[in-house]
Amino acid sequence: MSIFSKIAAGEIPSYKCAESEKFYAFLDINPVARGHVLVIPRMEVDYIFDMEDDELAEFQLFAKRVAKALKVAFPCKKVAQVVLGLEVPHAHIHLIPMNTEADVDFRREKLQLSQEEFTNIANKIYNEFLKQ
Repeated sequence: MSIFSKIAAGEIPSYKCAESEKFYAFLDINPVARGHVLVIPRMEVDYIFDMEDDELAEFQLFAKRVAKALKVAFPCKKVAQVVLGLEVPHAHIHLIPMNTEADVDFRREKLQLSQEEFTNIANKIYNEFLKQ
């Protein structure tokens, strides 16, 4: 079982931003920006393009709902969608509020946030998600 599956199952704590029966969204603990969210399928699949077409479509539609909530919670020009990462063998989408392309630079220093800041950010996104 991957670390992301354990997070989605509640075995490892996370800062939940949204969830459904099939998908889960939570804050990246090494964010490049405030509101940096990871969206995952609850089903374990290593590579996003190994998902069946209907599953991938549902995954994208869920990510779109999260992105809309994120944009309201953290006003920005756009929400970037990035599929990146080899370290966790579980498909995931990064959603990042952006005003410039530099906001999505994974090489820059990650933000250091307190537990309280993470909780407040996650709650803000989750509350907007529930309004949809």
